[in-house]
Order: sequence, then C-alpha cells, then structure tokens
Amino acid sequence: MGDEVNIFGKDLTHEQLAERTGDLSAVAGIRQVVLDNGVERGVRAIDLRTAAGLELEVLVDRAFDLGSARFKGVPLGWRSGNGFRHPGLHEHNDEGGLSWLRALDGLLVSGGLDHTLFGGDVDATRYNYPPKQSVNHGLHGRLTAIPARLLEAREVPSVDGGSPVLRVVGEVIQATSFGEHLRLTRTIELDFDGREIRLHDVVDNLGFEPTPHMFLYHINFGWPFVDEGTEFVAPVASHLWASDSAADQGVSYRTLPAPQKGFVEQVFEHELVAGPDGDHRVALIAADGSLGVEVSWAASGMPHFFEWQNLRSGQYAIGLEPSTHHVGGDGAAREDGSMTFLEHGESREYRTRIRVLTGASETDAVREAIRAIGSQPE
Repeated sequence: MGDEVNIFGKDLTHEQLAERTGDLSAVAGIRQVVLDNGVERGVRAIDLRTAAGLELEVLVDRAFDLGSARFKGVPLGWRSGNGFRHPGLHEHNDEGGLSWLRALDGLLVSGGLDHTLFGGDVDATRYNYPPKQSVNHGLHGRLTAIPARLLEAREVPSVDGGSPVLRVVGEVIQATSFGEHLRLTRTIELDFDGREIRLHDVVDNLGFEPTPHMFLYHINFGWPFVDEGTEFVAPVASHLWASDSAADQGVSYRTLPAPQKGFVEQVFEHELVAGPDGDHRVALIAADGSLGVEVSWAASGMPHFFEWQNLRSGQYAIGLEPSTHHVGGDGAAREDGSMTFLEHGESREYRTRIRVLTGASETDAVREAIRAIGSQPE
C-alpha cells in the first residue's frame, strides 16, 4: 500500500501502527527539550527520531543548526569537545576573529549570512551611516550565535501518500541598525521511517539596501564514519586550491589515515561536476564498505565546495562544505565581482540531503553513481 511505513522490518499502514501503540513517539517522533548544564545551559533543542534508527538534534538557539546525530546508536555527527555553547557566551571578535572555533561542534554549523570564510574589514558605506565606514567580520560570520524562532515542529502526512514526515521549521534574523537585515528560514525534514536528513533554506533581504550575502555549510562527520581507510568519493573536475599543510604533511584528500598527534588542518577546494539532476554529490565510505554517508545539494545555490580535514588526535573529523563562494572569501569576492548582493525582498534558496548508507551494496551503488558523473584524480 502507498501509505505503508517500514517499522522494525514490518510494512504497516499508519492505522495499523496506531493499533499497536497508544503513542507513536514510542516508534518515532519529535521532542522539544532545553539543555541544562555547563556551557549548554539554556539552549533550546529539538530531538527527532525515526523508526529506522536515525536520531537528530536541532539546536534552536544555535541558528537552527544540527547538533548530535546518531544512527542505531552509532554517532554520525562530529563532537569537538566544545559543547553546544549558549550564544550568550559567544564573543564574535574575540581571539582575532577566530572565536567561532569555540562554537564549532555538531553535524552542521552554518556560516553566514553576510560573510563566510576568514574575516577582516570590508566596506560598509552602502548602509549610509557616516560613523560606520567599514564592518569587521570574524571567521564564518555571525550566524552561528543567533537564536532562532521556532515556527513549526510536528508530524505531517506525506504529499505522495508515503511515509509521514517529521518536520521542524525555524527562522533566524541577522540584523543591526544601519546594516544588514537578513532572514534565514530553515526547514528540516526526516521521513518517519527514514535515514535521510533534508534541509531547505531560504535567505531573503528584509532591508532596503543592497546587502552582501554569503552562505556555507560546515557539515562535520566523526568516528566511526571517519576512520583509517575511509574513502572520500566525489566527481572532481580539478583541484582549485589546497592549504600549505597539504603539501607539507602529504596526507591524501581521498583516503584517510588514523588520528595523528599535532596534525595541522588541511583544506581543499575541489571543482565538482554536477549530476544530470543539477546536484553535487559526495560521499564518505568506510574502508570495508560497511557504512557511509552521502551529501548532495543543489549546485545552483552552492556551486563551490571545500573538504576540511581535521585529523588531529582528539579532534578527528572531516568537514564537507558546500559554499556560495570561493575559498578567497569576502574581500576576493568583492574584488572579482562574484559577491552576491541581495536587493530588498530578493532571496536565495538552498536544498541539501544527508543520507546514511548501510552495507556494501549501498556504498558500492553510491560510489558507482558518483563515478558515472565524473572521475576523481589521484
């Protein structure tokens, strides 16, 4: 039947499932919580659980980003040790603009909305406020430390008669007097019996001055999805840039080593080939092919991509980073004319999927599908 869901290996209609439990949250559901200890105290979060074993934490007070994630109890999202710090503890310009690193934790940390990548002073005369001739940005902008307004958190019927959907929607406003007034509306969906996370983001300009817009997803995976021998698979047309550490350390961008003491982060900008559907696709696949994760997104919104390797002992992570702009960042984008400026009421739209892969048949199929799009240089 079209409205069946797969629950612990059995195909049941929604009605048949309801006959078997007085509360569907025993199987899958949404729960709103408030974290209440240490640096996380006071942070609102939403826990989503699917019948397939996918668990996801949405951090309402951290720009509606994604915190902890697990599949059948196995951690998926990376945990840095920072914790999901309350935004009131964040100092945007502290540590020479690098204080964002103290907020870097979880499956998704978004950069933006008017700035990403490394910081510095940029022109602000477009806002017509004489005392503010320039604005200073820190690493990856201000978005991360802005609480969201929760708009929706509920189970909704599928439009095609399939599995019901767990949906949460939030709104984040980045605004200042005599400056930017941007809004991010984020929708996160998981199928009731699914193992895929779908993000739909819309950024629009509520202000009346042309406003710069940059956006980046820092999608972070940790052990055991990242381990010795893990393979990074992508249709790479060319390598546009690599950090100096990549040449100095000689660690491959394709196959990962075990954790290394004192490892210096490596960053690569890869030029990817989009598939026939207009999406970019990349994957991390375990050495034995037993598990993996695929990330796909609309190339039209985020045409650029970075691979972040943080393989240091005690940190050990890979970041897959779709981006609106090249690694050169804000200043370079203004100089070469590639900076996005949104007029009043103008918007940009972004769609992304994060899918857990299980078993060699699935990981092999994803590898083959990516290879069909494009090859990958050694």
